[in-house]
Amino acid sequence: MPAEPEEAPPGLPAAYRRWRTSRLGQITDRLEEELILGLVGLPAGMRILDAGCGDGLLASALARAGAIVTGVDRDPRMLTVGQARAEHAGLHLELVEGDLRALPFADAAFDVAIAITALCFVADAERAVREMARVLRPGGRVVIGELGRWNLWAAKRRISGWLGPSVWSAATFWTPGQLRRMAMKAGLAVTATRGAIFYPPCATPAALLEPWDAWLGRHTTSSAAFLAVVGQKSILQQTLANHG
Repeated sequence: MPAEPEEAPPGLPAAYRRWRTSRLGQITDRLEEELILGLVGLPAGMRILDAGCGDGLLASALARAGAIVTGVDRDPRMLTVGQARAEHAGLHLELVEGDLRALPFADAAFDVAIAITALCFVADAERAVREMARVLRPGGRVVIGELGRWNLWAAKRRISGWLGPSVWSAATFWTPGQLRRMAMKAGLAVTATRGAIFYPPCATPAALLEPWDAWLGRHTTSSAAFLAVVGQKSILQQTLANHG
């Protein structure tokens, strides 16, 4: 049985709270979290950067699994919520205000860097991925989880952006090929591409299709609302950077 979703922490913006406490949001967050944790692997003892950590939901899950987690986000309000979430759960997170395009960390500081539904709101996503690659140790991995372009969720969000002021007005929706190319431009070798969320944005289909979602994601990315790509940093890449 899946774990019970944790309660939305105090201070969470209303839109996030509605999502986190809705049946659709809980199913969707759980499936995305399971996919990302599976791609990260066994995180115990890993130094993990959560770039664009938001309210700290995934950062807390990684810390609970034994990772040493640093989160960075440009919104101090979300960092406050993330810290409250971690403290309520008895977890330690290092949360830092910063720009994904100029990460305030040294080269080779992390074993894994993740960016989950964050690059869609970054004006220069390629630069952000290069920064994530920079702060990785040789052999480390970047895990990118983003919103797919061709699905009912993206269509609904585009319409919302067209009809008036919305967070989705300036969002970017991606294809698997675009995410892979972005990772490769940062010098990373793409080792995995996965999909998730194959149901429309409605709670009943989500509950019916949830048991099949992971199986579908291992076999196709077609119509997936959520895409994940893993890129690995080579030892040679770090050597060239050190002697550049």
